[in-house]
Amino acid sequence: MSKWIIEDLEDGLRFSYKLNKILSSTQSEFQQVDVCETAPFGRVLIIDGLIQSSQLDEYVYHESLVHPAMLAHATGPKRVFIGGGGEGSTAREVLRHKSVEKCVMVDIDGAVVDFCKEHLPENAEAFKDSRLELIIDDCKIQLEKAEEKFDVIIMDLDDPLEDGPCYWLYCKEFYEMCKSKLNPGGILVTQASGAGVKQHHQVFAPVYNTLKQVFPAVKGYNQAVYSFADEWGFVIGYSDEACAKVDEETINKRIAERITGELEFLDGESYTGLFSLSKKVRKTLSEESRVLSKDAPAIFLSHMTGVSNYTKESTSTKQ
Repeated sequence: MSKWIIEDLEDGLRFSYKLNKILSSTQSEFQQVDVCETAPFGRVLIIDGLIQSSQLDEYVYHESLVHPAMLAHATGPKRVFIGGGGEGSTAREVLRHKSVEKCVMVDIDGAVVDFCKEHLPENAEAFKDSRLELIIDDCKIQLEKAEEKFDVIIMDLDDPLEDGPCYWLYCKEFYEMCKSKLNPGGILVTQASGAGVKQHHQVFAPVYNTLKQVFPAVKGYNQAVYSFADEWGFVIGYSDEACAKVDEETINKRIAERITGELEFLDGESYTGLFSLSKKVRKTLSEESRVLSKDAPAIFLSHMTGVSNYTKESTSTKQ
């Protein structure tokens, strides 16, 4: 007999995968956090019952989030701000850039950060890097009071869940404040939830349109992430329109010059592919009219419980 983790992706759709072992669990002030060993994905970090990253493919998500913005910066970013990113993988990718002199990472949930330090050894060096300043607090508060500006701001936040810690950090008022904290030529990028054929209208499209009200140039992109069972969306706002026009050859040149080590996912060709959205998604983005605000945010209506409370046993012989 085996146990299977079940994720409710939407009404009428469940995603299940075999659980080998729950390695550790904790309940923070904000979230239920589990690290598990699974059959298809290896070790996974699960928050509120949903996979946040997996040993198999976390590099796909984190390289897609971090490097398109970092590499689009004209001269190589020196100061970077990360909102969220408690597991440390986003900081790890930022710190691969030789130009980075300081990376400020602000996560509201210190229990999650400590938990990930203990259980995700692949990010140990990032947490030890002297260029990293880790602050446990609300990223909005820390960014508002920051005296020095940043070249790149990366929002690696939870999805905007009802009663969650992040739902209004996807709003116009917040993005306007972020823009005021960017140096000339600065860039903001945010994760923007599911962006596949069915889900892209929920968060991805309104976040894209909201950033268009703030930045002179905005681009949305997506990438299939196997462990998320969907394509995932990201949106970049550029304070300098020229930074939005970087070609494949330039990306390859900047990777070679700026980044320590070899990227597993991103190169010039895959960078170009990220921005090649389907006709359906492009149509949705062009027609989107919602502008997210504190009074009208994009909100998913439910959390899920932790893994230990959300598994089912199977007697199938195909285990």
